[in-house]
Amino acid sequence: MLEGVFVPHVTPFDEDENINGPVLRELVHHFINAGLNGLVSLGSNGEFPYLSFEEKLRVVEIVREEAPSKIPVIAGATENSTRETLRLGKALLELDANALLIGPPYYFKPSPEELFAHYSKLAEKLDGKILIYNVPKFMGLNIPIDIIERLAEEHSNIGGIKDSGANMGRIGELVRMLGDRFIILAGTADVMYPSWVLGAHGAVVAVANVAPELCAELWKAFKEGDHRKARELQLKVNLLNEVVVKKYSQISAIKAAMEMRGLKAGRPRLPSLPLDEKALRDIESALKEVGLL
Repeated sequence: MLEGVFVPHVTPFDEDENINGPVLRELVHHFINAGLNGLVSLGSNGEFPYLSFEEKLRVVEIVREEAPSKIPVIAGATENSTRETLRLGKALLELDANALLIGPPYYFKPSPEELFAHYSKLAEKLDGKILIYNVPKFMGLNIPIDIIERLAEEHSNIGGIKDSGANMGRIGELVRMLGDRFIILAGTADVMYPSWVLGAHGAVVAVANVAPELCAELWKAFKEGDHRKARELQLKVNLLNEVVVKKYSQISAIKAAMEMRGLKAGRPRLPSLPLDEKALRDIESALKEVGLL
């Protein structure tokens, strides 16, 4: 069972926008030592649309080399065609990814039946666990719950979902319909604790790049039944999430916040730009308010 808080880690680049392997290796150990339950490579925060096929494989290769075997590594395999998704997914599974996180095609918007056909073909051809990635913020669509239910019923290796819609009603429906046989992971930090109370199994959240210890502590408090502490931690996470995920360019803000905390995240890859001084002051203020600076 994949449960707990996973970090959809950034991809660090050097000054020439090449993958910074030594820093990525350091980050893997940093996140594990902070108490997080696993890593997600090539998610939105890993800037996967900006990486080549070979770069994607290199990122997962490095992460899998550094992470102990007991630490799950989920690899993003989102491409715009079913054919290319299969090619990438097969290669990532050969690198010992524990599961694949696959979002819908994001250029031509597929119909519900096209989504069903896409994921069905992937399930038939990929010999590994598949997690559906619902991220309307970037993909421009919400995968219908009835499509998710059909996929779960017909394909045993479609075993879960990261839902980044920040909609507690939707998460509640997923738990009600599929929760006993389907891994449900919150994809936005502001609904972590509420989703777990309803029965979700964990979270994959951008803010874990910046505050892994807070996210790990929140999961621990929830599992131990310390709901007062969990509520307090959730509110701290919410404040940080509002600034580093929602208010500014997400990747730029996350990497800036990590740098402020002494982590060598580097700059985002163009066309993303670094933030201006006003935004940086805002992020610094938020970090101080939650006790991370």
